Amino acid sequence: MTREVLVIEDDPDIARLVKLQLTDLSCAVKLAGDGPSGLAALEAKPYDLVILDLMLPGMDGLEICRRIRAQPGYTPILMLTAKSGELDRVLGLEMGADDYVTKPFSVLELVARVKAIFRRVDSLASRAAAGGQVIENGGLVVDVERREVTLYGKPVELTATEFDLVLHFARHPGRVFTRAQLLDQVWGYSHSGYEHTVNSHINRLRAKIEANPNSPEYIQTVWGVGYKFRDAARGQ
Repeated sequence: MTREVLVIEDDPDIARLVKLQLTDLSCAVKLAGDGPSGLAALEAKPYDLVILDLMLPGMDGLEICRRIRAQPGYTPILMLTAKSGELDRVLGLEMGADDYVTKPFSVLELVARVKAIFRRVDSLASRAAAGGQVIENGGLVVDVERREVTLYGKPVELTATEFDLVLHFARHPGRVFTRAQLLDQVWGYSHSGYEHTVNSHINRLRAKIEANPNSPEYIQTVWGVGYKFRDAARGQ
């Protein structure tokens, strides 16, 4: 199956390298060298994935990410960020990016991240096709097919990865996961040194679904191991 991928990157050498690697994955790749041309390409047709540099002429990647997420439908976004840009990476995830790769990046890592996003999208699509499912845990309700979460009847606005994370937890109440396991099972890859990605997502998720994020009811810390989701059936 051919995937349509848009790469918005102003460095022509990096853009060509990314295109070469994605072509080997049977992707049809379109390149855009600045923010406005990238946005125009997005408005012209849908894509299966957008690889988006944060620092772009004309319009930065954060603004493009915000505009993508404001549109109906779901387009996966992989951000390319500077190694020192921790704040930019956090902002990108808050805006709804699915994942990020820091420059300079290895080709193997980039390919692994892209494959992981495609696997996650395919898995969600197959589950939705199999029929709707609603998971309830206390006041938290996860609608799998609609990709919606409510807390005591009120909708909770989550990014794509935050939803995938809470869904994974909700499907396995009481089970303890290490950060490495969550990286592998939710993000679809496991690279040493990226455990802080799990921490930042869980902190933001807690801020959205917990009455008191410092004393969480749903996503609980298991010290020295990782995290687990509240097991309503056992009252813990």
